[in-house]
Amino acid sequence: MSVITGASSGIGAASARALAAGGARVVLAARNAEKLNELVTSIRDAGGTATARITDVTRPDDVEGLIEFTASEFGPVDHLVNNAGLMLFSQWSDRAVDDWNKMIDTNIRGYLNAISAVLPTMIARQSGHILNMSSVAGIRVGGASGVYSATKFFIRGITDSLRQEVGTEHGIQVSMISPGVIDTGWADKVTNDEGKKIAQDLNEGAIHPDRVADAVVFALNQPADVTVNDIVIHPTRQEW
Repeated sequence: MSVITGASSGIGAASARALAAGGARVVLAARNAEKLNELVTSIRDAGGTATARITDVTRPDDVEGLIEFTASEFGPVDHLVNNAGLMLFSQWSDRAVDDWNKMIDTNIRGYLNAISAVLPTMIARQSGHILNMSSVAGIRVGGASGVYSATKFFIRGITDSLRQEVGTEHGIQVSMISPGVIDTGWADKVTNDEGKKIAQDLNEGAIHPDRVADAVVFALNQPADVTVNDIVIHPTRQEW
């Protein structure tokens, strides 16, 4: 059973389709009920098994409820795709504190909430797979992406720490994927004027989310004694 956060669009939706097409049962979590229900319908129409749970990853009780729902309906979570994220660009001089806090809440607290929710049963079973979605912004900082990059450096740090502890002690696979510029509609969500221009320029030449979904499937399909540490995916004609 695979749980995917941020599943209503972009990489999360593409990963849900790809995993379901390969026979996985998927529980899709996000805040947008309409998009989630449309995705569930499309997966079922294609012969897959999917259900949705409205979830705000910034709320610990929501995420605990997601995992409890999954366990009661389908059994323990085998795979967590920790994908819900927010990318908002601005210059430091803009002091876009509201945007900073939104990214901290989603990209940091949201990931921690999901990890906390799945760890007890994974440790008890001595098996499971946690896949954290990072970014090339967690490898190198670009213009106007200071806080966003910092959240992705954080994800890199916790992934390495998890792998060292729960991987070696409890046999849990811990992976990370670091996409470059992916055409997920993220640039349209940037509200800061200057940041939006940078985001739109950067998004030219972006690759399709399906390319990342292929990597998600590859990482999760590895046997229990193999862990994929990090896969970096980016457009051929863009530097990172």
